[in-house]
Amino acid sequence: MAAHLSSGRVNLTALREAGRRELREFLDKCAGSKAIVWDEYLTGPFGLIAQYSLLKEHEVEKMFTLKPGRLPQADVRNVIFFVRPRLELMDIITDNVLREDRGRSPQRDFHILFVPRRSLLCEQWLKEQGVLGSFIHREQYSLDLIPFDGDLLSMEAESAFKECYLESDQTSLYHAAKGLMTLQALYGTIPQIFGKGECARHVANMMIRMKREFPGSQNSIFPVFDTLLLLDRNVDLLTPLATQLTYEGLIDEIYGIQNTYVKLPPEKFAPKKQGEGGKDLPTEPKKLQLNSAEELYAEIRDKNFNAVGSVLSKKAKVISAAFEERHHAKTVGEIKQFVSQLPHMQAARSSLANHTSIAELIKDITTSEDFFDNLTVEQEFMSGIDTDKVNNYIEDCIAQKHPLIKILRLVCLQSVCNSGLKQKVLDHYKREILQTYGYEHILTLNNLEKAGLLKLQTGGRNNYPTIRKTLRLWMDDVNEQNPNDISYVYSGYAPLSVRLAQLLARPGWRSIEEVLKMLPGPHFEERQQLPTGLQKKRQHGENRVTLVFFLGGVTYAEIAALRFLSQMEDGGTEYVIATTKLINGTTWIKSLMEKLEPAPF
Repeated sequence: MAAHLSSGRVNLTALREAGRRELREFLDKCAGSKAIVWDEYLTGPFGLIAQYSLLKEHEVEKMFTLKPGRLPQADVRNVIFFVRPRLELMDIITDNVLREDRGRSPQRDFHILFVPRRSLLCEQWLKEQGVLGSFIHREQYSLDLIPFDGDLLSMEAESAFKECYLESDQTSLYHAAKGLMTLQALYGTIPQIFGKGECARHVANMMIRMKREFPGSQNSIFPVFDTLLLLDRNVDLLTPLATQLTYEGLIDEIYGIQNTYVKLPPEKFAPKKQGEGGKDLPTEPKKLQLNSAEELYAEIRDKNFNAVGSVLSKKAKVISAAFEERHHAKTVGEIKQFVSQLPHMQAARSSLANHTSIAELIKDITTSEDFFDNLTVEQEFMSGIDTDKVNNYIEDCIAQKHPLIKILRLVCLQSVCNSGLKQKVLDHYKREILQTYGYEHILTLNNLEKAGLLKLQTGGRNNYPTIRKTLRLWMDDVNEQNPNDISYVYSGYAPLSVRLAQLLARPGWRSIEEVLKMLPGPHFEERQQLPTGLQKKRQHGENRVTLVFFLGGVTYAEIAALRFLSQMEDGGTEYVIATTKLINGTTWIKSLMEKLEPAPF
């Protein structure tokens, strides 16, 4: 089942290797011992490309987090700042450099590595502060697309959605186009580009322009991808607002997965010793890495949570049977064979213990009354029930002062499922929210309106029912255990974005022209000429490979749905997923919230 793309035809190691090579080359320019000062946000993404051992090989002896004040003591020749090009970070660097003790000997050399691009504005700023001359090497490290898993790439640009839709800042789209050019340099030109949405159009235009401007970028690599599908997040605003119901999606909704790691409450993971009772419980959160390198996780991550329990109990039986084998090992040969399998079996046992604990933690939440009520309202909205009037459950939640983000997710979901709310419904919600949570949230509501998440219904027409029926977004009879449709990831709702990818593969978008016109932004198709001899002759039974790039973020449930399509027997298409950021409804709404400090009096 878990035949992810590491076993498919796309191997993302080449991308990781290219990243490591670029890093080595830069480190070698700074001769001698080194200390790296990290912009904290970059440590997670970097960890997915280079382990500490690689840095150590290149004489990196110390690592510090970027913060104001004097740099910590370190007996090194070079201090290298790894930073995003942001002005507030330049202020901290300026402070670090100015406080450096010039009288010390030997002098330390400073270098700066901008990720993913050098910025003229930042360098100008450093110049005005009088410290630009202190940096011997000023370079950029183009960390555009980071491989998160065998079939998943992310730029981890946390504010991409806000920049594109609220600030009309297209920097992240330029980085996306650059990332795609790098990908094509490694994996061949992608012959077909399809897209939907304004940002998708921009990215495709930039790619075509970059190709024209660098004719040398035409390479003679046989194309690995057949199709690129560029999708704007605002074409489907509904999906991230709903609660994801896959195992990985729920882990992310409840605990938040960052750069493939999750931190969990430790009490479930404490080894149970006989007769000791509850003393010495660990207090540090349990940190686990989640990716398909772990066999069991690869098997259950994309299943609906209701189907995970049975897999775990089957696994438990298989593992205990395997350990029982040791009693039957009589000959030296048999004992030797058992011993050789032991490390694998022990790893499987500890993996099972971890996931059983995580599943118990999640189950405590999903069986709660509040989770059920919240989900019921979401599903009513998505299936088109009572979307045009004030909802009692939402009113009760506001009255009980439930977390604001939960309220905003529900109100936005209702708005999207009704193509906007009637004036009096919208005004009522806004008034209730501001009176309960504080008037400083007026800016957040304004942002949600600008982004199209919370809006007035114009022209008195609700297009959602037509979109829902034509694209079969709501399925009443969903099979969570052995799914036959992508709607299993939300127990009934099929993610609109993934439905568009599925229909593009077959029968093609011509069959849904009318609905495409109802969704925001243009839809288009471009072809990139391949040099002669590189046109693909597809072998019988060979899958097409499509790269789906979500501009503005993607959820784990959508990734699960695309993996489901990749694994369908008669699907004929294998999907690789790229995105500006891995998101869920909470992190997404959070990125649109304005922090307004209340007045001090």
